[in-house]
Amino acid sequence: MGFHCMGLKGTLKVIDMSRPNTMQHHDEMLTVLNPVANPHAFSPSSVNDSSSMSGASVDTDIPSSCESTSSRSSWPAVFHLPKFSYDAELKLQQANLAYVKNGTVLIPDPKLKSSILEGLVQEIVKYKVYVSDKEMDQVAQSLIKKHPCLTEKGSSTGCGGWKTSVKYKLSNYRTLLRKLGCPEVTVNSLKNKPAGRRSAAFGVKKAKRAEVNFGPIYPSEETKESLEAMQKDLLSDLKKRNNREIMKRKMEKTFALRRHEVVRDAPMVEEFMARWPALFAVNEINAEFKRITTVPLQSRFLSQLDVHTELTRLFQRRGGHLGQKLKTTIAQMADAVHWPGLPSPVSTPVVGRASVFLLYLLQRGAIS
Repeated sequence: MGFHCMGLKGTLKVIDMSRPNTMQHHDEMLTVLNPVANPHAFSPSSVNDSSSMSGASVDTDIPSSCESTSSRSSWPAVFHLPKFSYDAELKLQQANLAYVKNGTVLIPDPKLKSSILEGLVQEIVKYKVYVSDKEMDQVAQSLIKKHPCLTEKGSSTGCGGWKTSVKYKLSNYRTLLRKLGCPEVTVNSLKNKPAGRRSAAFGVKKAKRAEVNFGPIYPSEETKESLEAMQKDLLSDLKKRNNREIMKRKMEKTFALRRHEVVRDAPMVEEFMARWPALFAVNEINAEFKRITTVPLQSRFLSQLDVHTELTRLFQRRGGHLGQKLKTTIAQMADAVHWPGLPSPVSTPVVGRASVFLLYLLQRGAIS
């Protein structure tokens, strides 16, 4: 075992040089959408196990170092201001003290205002390049909350002017990104819009609420041509056996190409399925969902079912033959009994169990 030591002003840092920096690849988790192929896969207990394991399910099967996805995160519930330049922070600190003492607001000089706007924009683009009006309000409110000296007395919200300034600053920054070829911005350039409708306001394509990796860039070693060739390879790979890992790596690499097709071309579902049939396997649906949203699909879905207990009442109010089956299912699952075809004891909350079992019955053709 080799170690490398670094000493700096009395600080000793020991780095283990022998540990390989490798990614752990896990087996594909049991599918819950194809109980015919795997009769035990739809047991609620196995669903619970697969959705709660850390690091062993498809929810965490995507390499974190993949270059085809961006480093963006979901928009935060609370927008935290970044640290501005050192001199800007000093000016704001002094102005905040004056505001607390006598209520004096600060009218920032051009240099200070530019530093503040630049810092806000750089923080915003960590999440997205197109921001909604509500999110822009959140940014401006966070600014005057942390630095009350910047409150605008002539504004009903106290930050209307800052909100407008940040909007313009972000718009100018998008122009710079467009020149640099940022996919999220170039998709809205005039040349990519239909003839006769080429106006800046027409058909602006931007990330929906849950989309984090809206327009990722191609991996550094790949081009559009090489990814197109990889897409053709996937069509033939689909017919081969025992090559799941190879297909998984290729699907990961071609993620940016698929996103560009969806965002730019908006293909019909049949056409898209013909080009990317491997995407519609259960494990790839889960993986693609996490690539786009950074959120695990299956475990999040089941956990949210558990939160919305209103579904239990909906199940109980359902009439007819299906309603009777659901009532019986809820009652018996609450007592953790065994169901035919579901060998494991039921341990998930009732809402999730009833929902999963309903899907199970539908998939098996037991109900219609």
